[in-house]
Amino acid sequence: MAAGSSSSVPSDPLLRDELDIVIPTARNLDFLEAWRPFFQPYHLIIVQDGDSKNTISVPGGFDYELYDRNDIDRILGPRAARISFKDSACRCFGYLVSKKKYIFTVDDDCFVAKDPSGKQINALEQHIRNLLTPSTPFFFNTLYDPYRLGADFVRGYPFSLREGSPTAVSHGLWLNVPDYDAPTQLVKPNERNTRYVDAVLTVPKGAFFPMSGMNLAFNRELIGQAMYFGLTDDSQPNVRYDDMWAAWCVKVICDHMGFGVKTGLPYIWNSKARTPLVNLRKEHEGIYWQEDIVRFFQSVTLSKTSVTVQECYIELSQQVREKLGKVDAYFIKLADAMMTWIEAWNELNPSEN
Repeated sequence: MAAGSSSSVPSDPLLRDELDIVIPTARNLDFLEAWRPFFQPYHLIIVQDGDSKNTISVPGGFDYELYDRNDIDRILGPRAARISFKDSACRCFGYLVSKKKYIFTVDDDCFVAKDPSGKQINALEQHIRNLLTPSTPFFFNTLYDPYRLGADFVRGYPFSLREGSPTAVSHGLWLNVPDYDAPTQLVKPNERNTRYVDAVLTVPKGAFFPMSGMNLAFNRELIGQAMYFGLTDDSQPNVRYDDMWAAWCVKVICDHMGFGVKTGLPYIWNSKARTPLVNLRKEHEGIYWQEDIVRFFQSVTLSKTSVTVQECYIELSQQVREKLGKVDAYFIKLADAMMTWIEAWNELNPSEN
């Protein structure tokens, strides 16, 4: 594990001592220069994807830990095989080793976006504000997030629900390259997202959503134990569904536990358009299975005896084995990996159990 230290940083950033930034990468992190005004006060956990012999260069002035495959093998032992590589799903190792309450994770080809006035967007600050204010999963507010400045609950919103629910996840969006699947990319190869919608919404209870891991923050203490990105490296058939799998698991558990999930602001600038045919090769099994997977999660019911996130996740893994295991043997392997994830979490975070 490599490490570096910070020099001068801005004063009083929000949650400076309570948040880690997790970055999966296989390249030099020159992109951090664009984020320096916003990221430099925080601790970075960098998870190196690919060949451990390659040296990752990190710009000076950042406080960071860098883990490669050798570090992960050493720390997790036989369980390390459950952390996917040659895939951004390796980021979830950072969730395991973090000791902070909150996580923000971003891809290394994502940059600072600008709002319609031309002002740079501090995505991290917006995520923090999303997480620190309640969600409204049980009743939709037509002015969207009622806790934002200039908004409130509209007439007809039940007063009994206005305290809201703890926010577990803040899911941000992207300008420029949209996060499309391969078939949509093939049909619209040059489409770019230029629409900036100034809104934050709570995803309603019972509704699911496609979560992208490239611009994501969450309360690690509330939901971290369910934020496993699955088995999605090149040796597995379900590539590029790592963040989607985590989203479906997290949403079922949030609904059961009474937590909220927000989506909308903040925007980042996604610079890289992946090759559609390469993506199609990676995604085709996932696309084929997706309808079965979504129907499964829509039908999942967790028992009243599951009163913690870990208990929910263990019960969910059992249902994955029993029901999705009939779709393909891959899901039996994935159910085993979900249990191994919990074992690793417990080993590295004994005080959280």
